[in-house]
Amino acid sequence: MSIFHLSDELIFPDPKWASTEGLLAIGGDLSVERLLLAYRHGIFPWYGEGEPILWWSPDPRCVLIPSELYVSSRLQRVIRQQRFRITCNCAFEQVVNACAAVRVSQGEETWLLPEMQEAYQRLHALGFAHSVEAWLDDELVGGLYGVAFGRFFFGESMFHRQTNASKVVLAKLVRHLRERGFQLLDCQVPNPHLLSMGAVNVSRENFLAKLKRGGGDSKHPLEQVVFPAEL
Repeated sequence: MSIFHLSDELIFPDPKWASTEGLLAIGGDLSVERLLLAYRHGIFPWYGEGEPILWWSPDPRCVLIPSELYVSSRLQRVIRQQRFRITCNCAFEQVVNACAAVRVSQGEETWLLPEMQEAYQRLHALGFAHSVEAWLDDELVGGLYGVAFGRFFFGESMFHRQTNASKVVLAKLVRHLRERGFQLLDCQVPNPHLLSMGAVNVSRENFLAKLKRGGGDSKHPLEQVVFPAEL
C-alpha cells in the first residue's frame, strides 16, 4: 500500500487508501486549515519526536455513541458525591500539557510535542478545540481535550491524577453531548478505559459514513460548538 506524501496544497487522499495500520499520509503542516480539513475526512495527526508529521485513518475506528454510554454503579456514586468540580475550557493549555506530562512521567512516549500543543491551542483560540477539566479543590486532577464541529466530538487525549477523575470527565462530557444532539465521540483507537464505558469498534467505512452525515453540512461545515463553563 502506497503512503502519500503531502505538499503545500490543502488536500488529503481518500482514507480508504490508508495502510493496514491506518497510516495514510506523511508531511504537510499543522495549520488550522489543514487540521480542520483532516478531521472533516476522518483523519488525524499522530507522530513522535524526530518523525515527520504522520496522518492516520485507522480501521476499525473506536467510537462512543452518546446514547450508549455505560456508567457503572460505582462511578454513578462518585458523580453523585460531587467530589470533583467539572469545568469546560477553563484550563485548555494546562490540560494539553498534563496529557503529555503524565505519559512522560510513566516512561511512555508522547505525540504531544510542542508543535502539536501549539496547533491545538490555535484551534482552541478559534473555538474548535475544547477541554473538560476535573478539579479537586483548586488542583487540576483530570481532563480531556478534543475538537468539535457539526455533531461530532473528536477526542484527542485525556489524563488523570486522581482515581476516577478522567472517568467522571468523560461521563459528564458524553451526557452533555447527548443532550446537545451529538451523534458520536471519536475515540480513535480503543483502550480498556474507553471500552469499559461503552466505546465500540466500527469499520472505517461506517465511521466515514456517519461523519459525512453528522460532521457539518456544506452551508455550515465548521460550526463552532459552545460549551457551558461547568458540566
